[in-house]
Amino acid sequence: MEKEKISQAIQILNQQNIDCWMIIEKESEILSDPIMTYILNTGVVWLSFFIFFKTGEKYAILGNLDKEKFDRLNIFDTVYSYKNSPREDLIKILEEHNPHEIALNYSTDSPTADGLTYGKFLELKKLLNGTGFLERIIPAEKIISTLRGKKSAEEINRIKNAIQVTLDIYHEVTTQVKPGFTEKQVAEFITRERKKLNLEPSWEEEQCPSVFAGPQESGAHSGPTDKILERGHVFNIDFGVIYKKYCSDLQRTWYILRENENEPPLQVKDGLNTIVESIQMAFEALKPGVTGIEIDTIARNFITSKGYQEYPHALGHQVGRSAHDGGALLAPKWDRYGNLPFIPLEEGQVFTIEPRLYLKDHGVITIEEMVLITSNGAKWLSAPQTDIYLIH
Repeated sequence: MEKEKISQAIQILNQQNIDCWMIIEKESEILSDPIMTYILNTGVVWLSFFIFFKTGEKYAILGNLDKEKFDRLNIFDTVYSYKNSPREDLIKILEEHNPHEIALNYSTDSPTADGLTYGKFLELKKLLNGTGFLERIIPAEKIISTLRGKKSAEEINRIKNAIQVTLDIYHEVTTQVKPGFTEKQVAEFITRERKKLNLEPSWEEEQCPSVFAGPQESGAHSGPTDKILERGHVFNIDFGVIYKKYCSDLQRTWYILRENENEPPLQVKDGLNTIVESIQMAFEALKPGVTGIEIDTIARNFITSKGYQEYPHALGHQVGRSAHDGGALLAPKWDRYGNLPFIPLEEGQVFTIEPRLYLKDHGVITIEEMVLITSNGAKWLSAPQTDIYLIH
């Protein structure tokens, strides 16, 4: 997988006409660049440089005790090592290739592309002082966004497996959870099912799963509480698992029938149908080249046209090695999202679609699906929820 992603990175450098991409790493166990798990899946101790050129050459400069491990990886054309300073080898490589641009991992919008710490940047400045190469630095955000976003067949297969596990556990929720359970008890049940499969949660266990029962003020990123699941209320769950390093992130909504009910009240059915329709409309509009703000606007305007308040977050995000995988977003023009809503979508990206609405007497209705952008539009990765799940 790592060699596959490095090969893809070289292709991206050529597509974006960027001469050089440099990753700078140090003491990986303490604070590692997020991209390291993609391309090397190992770490370093001393200040290290991993340099990729669009011509295909690949170099590593490492502290001497890290060299043998990287020699065995058989990834780089040359692995240099140093005892005192990496300056000589670094300048030699750059002078030989004379790149017009040197892409470094910093970004104001995408955390997954912001792996270069300020301290490591200062060390680079000291090493390259007086060489002229510092004036050629550009952000590597576009490289990393494409590298993380465009999934290979194997990456998609792993994501599909993570999705199926999540949906299987949700099925168990429908059959096992009863009125009177607390949010915490539902979360504990899901966690036991996950641990039976020896899988990790897609984000921190305290909030994965998140469970929201009935009317409440809690946001979308809070952990389960002692609140009881009551008849006549809806509850929703946000949950995912990691399968061979790749995540799922899905939400589903249930209704707890009252004693004399065979189906939910009209208000609940209308709310669920509005969410389902908004997801379908967004799904049908997804294709390479459109921007996230266009997709978000479709779902957002449809929900508000039905008389509901707009949802207080982006419509969707990318998923991969992380549940929130960075890069382009399906999002509105809000300052907190920066330029991410305006980045054109690309084939091979995996997105969530996750609108929500609030019913004062019942609770939050939300569904989160996962889709793949293909050359012909979007493809469902998760079997969509089209009817509310019922608890008797």
